[in-house]
Amino acid sequence: MRVYNFAAGPSTLPLPVLEEAQRELLDFQGTGMSITEMSHRGKPFMAVNAEAQQLLRELMNIPDNYSVLFVQGGATQQFAAVPLNLLKNGKADYLVTGNFASKAYEEGLKYGDMAIAASSKEAGYTFIPDLNSVKFRDGIDYVHTTYNNTIFGTRYTELPKTDATLVSDMSSCILSEVVDVNKFGLIYAGAQKNIAPAGLTIVIVRKDLLGNAAPICPVMLNYAIQDKNDSLYNTPPCFPIYISLLVFRWLKKLGGVPAMQKINEEKAALLYDFIDNSGFYTNKVNKKDRSLMNVPFITPSEELDAKFISEATKNGLVSLKGHRLAGGMRASIYNAMPIEGVKALIEFMKKFQMENK
Repeated sequence: MRVYNFAAGPSTLPLPVLEEAQRELLDFQGTGMSITEMSHRGKPFMAVNAEAQQLLRELMNIPDNYSVLFVQGGATQQFAAVPLNLLKNGKADYLVTGNFASKAYEEGLKYGDMAIAASSKEAGYTFIPDLNSVKFRDGIDYVHTTYNNTIFGTRYTELPKTDATLVSDMSSCILSEVVDVNKFGLIYAGAQKNIAPAGLTIVIVRKDLLGNAAPICPVMLNYAIQDKNDSLYNTPPCFPIYISLLVFRWLKKLGGVPAMQKINEEKAALLYDFIDNSGFYTNKVNKKDRSLMNVPFITPSEELDAKFISEATKNGLVSLKGHRLAGGMRASIYNAMPIEGVKALIEFMKKFQMENK
């Protein structure tokens, strides 16, 4: 029996996608071999790669003046790739709104003059700083944001006001809500939260930003080289790209990102409303800044938190333990988490509260 998996990543995948992958695993489209076995330069896989890129363009309304890259290394590797590709004047500003935003800034320090324009660290990353009051430095090459903060459960509901190139790590929210790609110079996302198994990273970069990589930039991190080779400079993460294709098809069939956003808003509203009105569970995030994807919460004590996690697991609600930096619980309700899973979690939360208040 399948459980409801609330893991923050690698995370749950749509059941129809897993079933289709299972059917094709031994014989992909009559080739007599698995997608995991075939050459990345053969026609069958190249068709997968091309369709996946095209579907992502459709789903996110990505204009023609942007390149879509499928690369390796996870979003963490992009913490270095971004400055190595985008720095011209040698400086950039970062908005530090969570653990990964902080890590991106720390990695950037190795390559240029980086500054923290605003941070919510002192408040435990429970809010997004007031973007109207943020002052960015003159002459910066880019402003870096982390659109959704996986560990602490915040997200941006508006964008910074800047003439500099806007860069965003969207690892834990890509395809969960409508985003105007035109407002960004660069978007990157690890696939293992909302799209595919770990191993694939998506980079969406405006073409005028290509070709400016620093001399020390490793060839595998050079966006222009990846673009020139259609993300096939070397052997790519073939299986995650294939799963991405199936997920993109699934999402398109549902009605695309606008339809998915409505479902996500409904799921999040159900869970937040219950927490806020329970008198037992607490979510510390500023309501305006609450994530649609990652919902952290606590009970009145750490002992009850541990008991909650244990009993939830026994009831088929797994991976609810919060990150070690935040403690408590965290329900990651990505695109593939059905509303039935959220309702099942709420019913368990009601029962646990009655038995432990």
